[in-house]
Amino acid sequence: MRKHYLDNIKWMVQILVVLYHVFFMYNGIGLPGVYGQLTEGQFIPGDLFQYIVYPWFMTLLFIAAGMSSKIYLGSHTDKEFIKSRTTRLLVPSTIGVLAFGYVQGYLNMALSGAFDTVSELPGVIQYLIMCVSGIGVLWFLQVLWVCSVLLVIVRKIEKGRLLKVCSKTNIVVLILMAVLFFGAGLLLNTPFIACYRFGLYILAFLTGYFIFSHDEVMERIKKWLPLFATAGIVSCVLFCVRHFGENYADAPVNRSISYILCAYFMSVAVLGFAAKYLNFTTPVMTWSYRKSFGIYVFHYIGLSAVAVFVAGKTDLPAAVIYILSAIAAFGGALLLNAIISRIPFLRWAVLGIKKRKVAKDAQG
Repeated sequence: MRKHYLDNIKWMVQILVVLYHVFFMYNGIGLPGVYGQLTEGQFIPGDLFQYIVYPWFMTLLFIAAGMSSKIYLGSHTDKEFIKSRTTRLLVPSTIGVLAFGYVQGYLNMALSGAFDTVSELPGVIQYLIMCVSGIGVLWFLQVLWVCSVLLVIVRKIEKGRLLKVCSKTNIVVLILMAVLFFGAGLLLNTPFIACYRFGLYILAFLTGYFIFSHDEVMERIKKWLPLFATAGIVSCVLFCVRHFGENYADAPVNRSISYILCAYFMSVAVLGFAAKYLNFTTPVMTWSYRKSFGIYVFHYIGLSAVAVFVAGKTDLPAAVIYILSAIAAFGGALLLNAIISRIPFLRWAVLGIKKRKVAKDAQG
C-alpha cells in the first residue's frame, strides 16, 4: 500500500524550501552569496521564518527518503535500486550540472560579483566555474545518492537482522535517539560548504529506512504525537531565541544542541502528524507530488533571475520583489520542468528521466 503521507511530506516541504530560498535571497542576517536585505534597518519576518524551518526540513526529507527506499526495495533488487538512484540523483547532479548548471552558475556569480575575479580566465575555465557555482540545491541529490549506496552496503552486512530489531523501537528509544542525532551532527561536515552534512543526513536516511519505515513504530509516534510536537516546538523556539541573528547554516550554530533537538523532534513531529492526518491523496496532491522534483531542481533559477535583473536594476517596493520572486520561483520551475522534460538528452541529464512517458513506479 502506498504511503500517501510520504508523498505529501515531500511536496509540502518543497513549498517550504522555495519560500525559504525567497527569504534567504533577501535576508537581513548578512548571509553571503545572495542579493541581501531590501529594507534597511527593519525586522524582516522572513528572517525568522528561516530559523524556524532550516534546522529540520532537510533532515525530514532524508528521513522520508529512507522510508521510501524501504518501500522501493520491497519489490526491487539492490541493483535496480542503485541503477534508479544513479539515474534520478547522480546524473542530474553531475552531468546535469555540466549540461545546464551554467545557467544557475551565471546567476550566482552575478549576485556575488564573481565575474570581476574570473574575467581574465579562458572561456572554458569560466564555464567550468559557472557549472560548479550552479550546483546549488543539487547538493541534496548528491548526498542522497551517497546515502543510497551506503544503504545497499549496510543491507548486505545486516541481512535483515537490524531491520527486524528496529521494528521494536519504543518511545524511550525514540526520545533518546536525539542524542544519537546530536553526535551525528558533529561528524563528517565539509569545512567550506556547510550544507554537506554527511553525518547528520546519513543517520536521518538510515533511521528512515530501518526505524521509521515500520508501521509499528509510526503507530507509537502517532500515539505520542503531543509529546514530540511539544518537544519540537519548544526546541525550535529555544533555537530561535538563542541564535537569531547568527549564521544558522554554519558552525558553531548548526552544531548546537538546540539546533539538533529542533532538527530531530520537529522532523519526528511532522512525520507523525502527516502519518496521522495526511495519509490520503487528491488530484491536486498527486499533481503536486509529481511536480515537486522539478520544482526543487529549477526553482532557484527564476528566483535568482528576479534578484539579478529586477531587484538589482529597479526601485520596486520590497513587497513587490518578494511576490515576483515567489512567482518566478514556482512558475519558472514549472515552465522549465515542462520544457526540459520534452528534450530527450536534457530530460535525462537534468531530470534523470529516460523517457518522457514513464510508467508509475513503486514509491521511492
